Amino acid sequence: MFLGTHPVRLDDKNRFVLPAKFRGMLDSVVLTRGQERCLYLFDRSEFERISDGIRNTALSQKKVRDYLRIFLSGAAAQLPDRQHRIVIANHLRAYADLKKEVTVIGAGKHIEIWDSEAWSSYLEEQEAAFSEIAEEVIPGLI
Repeated sequence: MFLGTHPVRLDDKNRFVLPAKFRGMLDSVVLTRGQERCLYLFDRSEFERISDGIRNTALSQKKVRDYLRIFLSGAAAQLPDRQHRIVIANHLRAYADLKKEVTVIGAGKHIEIWDSEAWSSYLEEQEAAFSEIAEEVIPGLI
């Protein structure tokens, strides 16, 4: 399970070093558009499981086709290099408006990559409602 918040920097070639805690958990990865203008980083097998699930829904529904197109068309598969660096394609960097300072967060079965300023703003906004939405999102678990 991917956990934690890790500040990293993009180098001049749009690469970042994968946080040490995540290195042994990933071999081949897929980077794609995420929600709220972040990027999702999946282990390839998890990405295939999710994309298979989406493809097995009713393609006759326009919303399913639209989502599948956006989700898959932006995806980029790769292997981290020997220094554990991952390259962010230009179109994905633009989508997430990533600058030099980025934040990598563990989100359970995937990793999210945020521009650090955007993550700080999002976190500040969401923390205010965190306790209020708990009963709606996870009733009775905590």
